[in-house]
Amino acid sequence: MMDTFEAYRPSLFTLAYRMLGAVTDAEDVLQEAHLRFAAHIANIEHPKRWLEQVVTRLCLDELKSARARREEYVGAWLPEPLETDGAMLQGTPVDPESISLAFLMLLERLSPPERAAFVLIELFEYSAEEAATVLERQAPAVRQLLHRARSHVQAARPRFAASRDAHLAILGAFFAAVRTGDVKKVESFLAQDARAALDGGGQVKTALNVIHGAERVARLFIGLSRKIDPDVEFEVRHINGWPALVVLDGGVPASVTEVETDGSVVFGVWVCRNPAKLRALSRSGGLPRLSEHG
Repeated sequence: MMDTFEAYRPSLFTLAYRMLGAVTDAEDVLQEAHLRFAAHIANIEHPKRWLEQVVTRLCLDELKSARARREEYVGAWLPEPLETDGAMLQGTPVDPESISLAFLMLLERLSPPERAAFVLIELFEYSAEEAATVLERQAPAVRQLLHRARSHVQAARPRFAASRDAHLAILGAFFAAVRTGDVKKVESFLAQDARAALDGGGQVKTALNVIHGAERVARLFIGLSRKIDPDVEFEVRHINGWPALVVLDGGVPASVTEVETDGSVVFGVWVCRNPAKLRALSRSGGLPRLSEHG
């Protein structure tokens, strides 16, 4: 029966990661769920649903403390990057839009119960009645949570390129323009209301506030490009389902840059430079990797 947990681990990880936006926290939740599963294994009739219920409730508990910690967080907070170009979690197809950084940032706007209702019903195909059991609420209350969550999501739903190739093309063109140092050229790849956020977690010096407007975003990245050590390396990897730029210093990831784009212009540029959030990227075989579709 313990093999049962391992069979469900990939799916459980995607549940926890979408709930928390953090690889390390999701792994911690799975570890606790594993222990509880072992302790109650003799009395569990439907392991998958039992485990999803436990994982969701553990995530709700974690979100309470996480929100308190984020109030004291230095600068912009971004979800922890998840590398998705490997095959470590074979057999678990994941819609790249639902694992994207922009989508996870949108989920951050929801209350924890709204987020749980949305993830379970929209992404894990729960009925309102099934989700009500997990959330320990009545089904009408869960439907109300879902309605509010859907309204928030639809009002600010991220835009996506038609394909990863189109996404990669705009990513490459944007950074090629940045290297020229020509503000107007960089602006031509940005929506007028483009935004940028850099997460250093108080450990790396970086802009503390979200940057708004094409010109300001262009000048920010041109300025950053001039400070890059010439010895660093650049890699394109699939991060959160889409191509992203990874900067490696001495072979260790120093930053991950992801963009929100429809394939024609860039709406958002998100840079994670917090070493604590990049640690999983440099672990040999340690990062959960998802197979993807779509």
